[in-house]
Amino acid sequence: MQKIKEMFKNKIKCAHILIIIIGIIFLALSNFHRSIWFDESYSVAISAHSFADIWSIGGHDVHPVFYYWILHIIRYIFGNEIMAYRLFSVLVISILGILGYTHIRKDFGEKVGLIFSFLVYFLPITLVYSGEVRMYALAMLLTTLTAIYAYRIYKNSDEKNTKNWILFCIFSLSSAYTHYYSLAASTVINVLLFAFLVRKAVKEKKFIPNLKKFIISAVIQIIAYLPWLVYLFLQMKQVSAGFWIEMSFPETLIEMFLFQFTGNLNKMIYVPEWVGYIFGGIICIYLLYLYIRNRKNKEENKPFKYSFGAYALILIVIWIISLVMSQPILYARYMLCITGLFIFFVSFIMGKYGNKYINIIILAITLAISTYINVGLININYDESNNKPITYLEENMEEGDIIVYGNEASGFVVSANFPEVEQYFFDGAYWNVDEAYKAFGPHMKVVHNLDMLVDYKGRIWVINSNSTTIANEIMEKYDNAKKLDEVYFYTEYKEKYEYTFCLLEME
Repeated sequence: MQKIKEMFKNKIKCAHILIIIIGIIFLALSNFHRSIWFDESYSVAISAHSFADIWSIGGHDVHPVFYYWILHIIRYIFGNEIMAYRLFSVLVISILGILGYTHIRKDFGEKVGLIFSFLVYFLPITLVYSGEVRMYALAMLLTTLTAIYAYRIYKNSDEKNTKNWILFCIFSLSSAYTHYYSLAASTVINVLLFAFLVRKAVKEKKFIPNLKKFIISAVIQIIAYLPWLVYLFLQMKQVSAGFWIEMSFPETLIEMFLFQFTGNLNKMIYVPEWVGYIFGGIICIYLLYLYIRNRKNKEENKPFKYSFGAYALILIVIWIISLVMSQPILYARYMLCITGLFIFFVSFIMGKYGNKYINIIILAITLAISTYINVGLININYDESNNKPITYLEENMEEGDIIVYGNEASGFVVSANFPEVEQYFFDGAYWNVDEAYKAFGPHMKVVHNLDMLVDYKGRIWVINSNSTTIANEIMEKYDNAKKLDEVYFYTEYKEKYEYTFCLLEME
């Protein structure tokens, strides 16, 4: 009987390793390209600065800077290679999936670990954002590691576990420096761990060693994060002038629900919404059924309750902050930071209590949806239209030309591709980003009117998405400005940007 069990375990291990290998290849397939969208253009641009300047400039942005520091290191090693930045995100998600084998399997069993890895690689949301040149993949990994080591401390609270405490402290602090949703997550996880340790100390009527270790860890984290708190409050003040997130119920909740199961957001609809409703609904109903059926197993259910509770509590905390600040910060894309918790509690309940055949059906549906999405991603990301705007400018720009663009994202994509060309961001909407957009380099200046052209002689590339508004304004303001050419492009990548290039000349 023991040999049969060992053979069964070995088969699961082999299947698990195979899933990891196939999963990494699956994630990477759509990410060997150099196209970027607005948010990615900021990541690319700020990576060119020194660690100190990233800290200073990033302090005026809307995110912490740990991810930008890592990009700076990648840039130092590989040069300004967008594909290297993109593949770093693929690597990070790959590591998250490997945790299913190295950590989740050991702590919670073979099946839970296998399902965790499978969902990391084949859940639509992680697939869609696996190559994003943004901090979400890193935040997801670090937040998950924070939760894993918090649970290991909780589970082995009576043993010497200095290594777990050191790793917990490192991952908790680094996640807080990666994204503010991860800051909220690490805070919630720390508070829950502290509550458990206090309860244990009260129960045993003594000051337990782990409570002392927690206090040391908490003090280290707070002191290490204090320098950034200045920038946090500055960001809260500055960004409010041009904040763009809109929050309304139930629309926001519906959008967040669909996002977790499809990756659909804004213009990018990878699968029809009805697929998301059915797919998400099946999983939610199945999880609820399994939990209710096994709710009497209170001790075994603790990992599920803790992970689900932390996930829900983080969202509640963010919602409360939105109400207190009167500024919405509850946004679907930011949920990527805590998606690792989501994947875990789904994996745990399915792996512990799920019916073998129903589990296989759900995972097969997941794979089918992700395969459909991946085919679409490959077509989108490698579409020839994505390269045409930049290629056109490279072929037609002359020495001494300048670029002017407005509050439309396509202009910033061009900016990141031509960092040495003199550029002007005409901030007609007053986004209050003069300091933050120093990320785009010394050749890009933020202006709030067109007076900088009063003595200019030469050619100007004016960029709008699908209009010639700024070009027309320049020609109305300056009699010596004339239009030489006008070209329109449409791209498939990400936000499906439109580019209207108007070439003006001022004599």
